[in-house]
Amino acid sequence: MRSKAGKKNGFLYATIAGRIEHQISRQLLLPGDKLPSVRALSHEQGISISTAARVYAELENKGLIGARPKSGYYVRRVPARRIAVPGSKPPLKQLKQASVAEMIAMVHEHLTEEAVLRLSLATPPLSLMPQERLSKSMMEAIRSSATSNMQYEQVQGNIALRRQVAKNAFNWGGRITEEDVVTTQGCMEALVFCLRALTRPGDTVAIESPTYFGIFNVMLHLGLKVLEVPVHPRTGIDIDYLARAADKVVISACLFVTNFSNPAGGCMPDDRKRRLVALLAARKIPLIEDDIYGDIYFGDSRPRTCKSFDTEGGVLLCSSVSKSLAPGYRVGWCIPGRFKEQIIQVKLMHTISSATPTQAAIAHFFAAGRYDLHMRRLRKALYTQCQLYTQAITSFFPAGTRISRPQGGYTLWIELDKRINALELYRAAIDHKISIAPGQLFSTDARFTHYIRISFGLPFDKIVEERLNVLGALAGKLLKQERQD
Repeated sequence: MRSKAGKKNGFLYATIAGRIEHQISRQLLLPGDKLPSVRALSHEQGISISTAARVYAELENKGLIGARPKSGYYVRRVPARRIAVPGSKPPLKQLKQASVAEMIAMVHEHLTEEAVLRLSLATPPLSLMPQERLSKSMMEAIRSSATSNMQYEQVQGNIALRRQVAKNAFNWGGRITEEDVVTTQGCMEALVFCLRALTRPGDTVAIESPTYFGIFNVMLHLGLKVLEVPVHPRTGIDIDYLARAADKVVISACLFVTNFSNPAGGCMPDDRKRRLVALLAARKIPLIEDDIYGDIYFGDSRPRTCKSFDTEGGVLLCSSVSKSLAPGYRVGWCIPGRFKEQIIQVKLMHTISSATPTQAAIAHFFAAGRYDLHMRRLRKALYTQCQLYTQAITSFFPAGTRISRPQGGYTLWIELDKRINALELYRAAIDHKISIAPGQLFSTDARFTHYIRISFGLPFDKIVEERLNVLGALAGKLLKQERQD
């Protein structure tokens, strides 16, 4: 156990780091300002040398300060102006843009080119993945299996993995057992299984707007209609809008990302999650909750899920390790509540069972405590990268640019001047080997023609900084052309 002194020092370092961070955000400390030495900070604040060093380590991890050899710590470049957060936008009455599927195909066409900087992909880079430890878990899982994990797995999924998922549910307020979990090949498969179990062609499903563009293809192929519900970059979906819409339209299911939505980054506060669950339960509308980003939080604790407030089994929670650990392993799961048997029947029809080796490897990785260690490192890296990307965009992009303030996940939702067409910016950027996601991808209408999504998954380095500078210049050039016209 930690001593009282240890706890006190822990609170002290966070408090002092917070005060310095506040001074930097208020520009009381400016870029290039030198900070007191570790010894001087220790003396000034009446703290130990180790606590003072931890203060600076915390600020350095956030990208706010940097150490110079034999010189000390200095304030890094911070945003020169305060940037507003994009707002939410209600649906337009008429469609005014090309097929989303066509635009998705266009963006993906360039992603295989090695020279392209893929700021359009919301995925973890290999440099942030625990390759050796995960490979070790794979080998140990195979070695400990009597069949070397070569047999078909149970239809419901690997029991060891389901137990680990149930155990980790404690972190988001869940009270489940392994019997409540059905494994899938990634989160998208879990979402598709849920939609197939709950809907029929012609049914209406409520989704977020903006939302992940892959959802539109799923809806199209399942023959479903979509009701787009506005989402705010801070608080998530507009529950009042959903309630009014439900009075006019028969909604068969809802599909929402309640924690760090893609692309807007919103995280619904607990009281809004509780209210959403109660609203849908009263109307007997199932909620498919995509929680793929839930573990990638930047705060002190993992946010709860809507599933944690579900008392009637009406919330079907879906997730995977594709965004946190191993995209190529295709390991996901669903906690479908009262719809468990329907989900199992859909899985039997589609895949019979999920791949045994990868499920067993992920289960071993969890059980060995490696996942928690990896996630602490990943969250710290992504938080720092988020700050650095935001600083660069603030500095390089035209005045009036608005940037989301995500508290987790991978993406920045950026609102440009209304005269800038995001698709034109994409085309100009790809000529400079920069791939971004134009806002037109994230809705079926033209609400987001002047928005772009940028992922901060790639470690921030000189190349990223230079390309963001180029991207900002291209946005400025397009704006200048529109003004002249």
